[in-house]
Amino acid sequence: MQALVVEDDQKIASFVMNGLKQAGFAVDKADNGEQGLLLALSEPYDVAVVDVMLPVLDGISLIEQLRRQKVNMPVIILSAKRSVDDRIRGLQAGGDDYLVKPFAFSELLARVHALLRRANGGDSGLTKLRLGSLSMNLLSREVMREGEKLDLQSREFSLLEYLMRNGGRVVSKTMILEHVWGYSFDPQTNVVDVLVCRLRNKVDKNHAVKLIHTIRGVGYVLKET
Repeated sequence: MQALVVEDDQKIASFVMNGLKQAGFAVDKADNGEQGLLLALSEPYDVAVVDVMLPVLDGISLIEQLRRQKVNMPVIILSAKRSVDDRIRGLQAGGDDYLVKPFAFSELLARVHALLRRANGGDSGLTKLRLGSLSMNLLSREVMREGEKLDLQSREFSLLEYLMRNGGRVVSKTMILEHVWGYSFDPQTNVVDVLVCRLRNKVDKNHAVKLIHTIRGVGYVLKET
């Protein structure tokens, strides 16, 4: 799942981004409201975490512009302002939740998951992926194949999620690097091959039908054959 963090305090931004990445999200960051607005209008994020006191364009104005342009992704507002009036203003502007600083990341993550469940009608929709006998629950981070639970590490989970979201489509090593690692990486490195090999050993081991396929010279694809 993709998250957008709009926060100009670098310490808080890193705290939130690192936590979301560890929870399996692909995360983009904006340092001001204008940049956040441009990203939110150009990418289909599943959730946004937006600070109120932002340079260039404040968080409340950012949310109001998103709602006017029919962008309906869930938005959690972060703010040092704790009065009832401030909370009401944030929610009336189109925010879905309001969290006062300082906060525990565990509470932020729980609120993110609650908004995703609500946005997708419970535990269905974007919170669950399936391809043949392989299923993934993005909230519980549980992966099953033919009734057997697969024990995946964080990067293995992120890679499998990316492959499942692109089921039947070939994805290149560069695409995997950008989505799983979240930053530019030398496309000649073998980290993708190593990760795919580890994942294949867990997903396809002891199964007659193989799901992860190598397209030589192009990339990888998840499909039933």
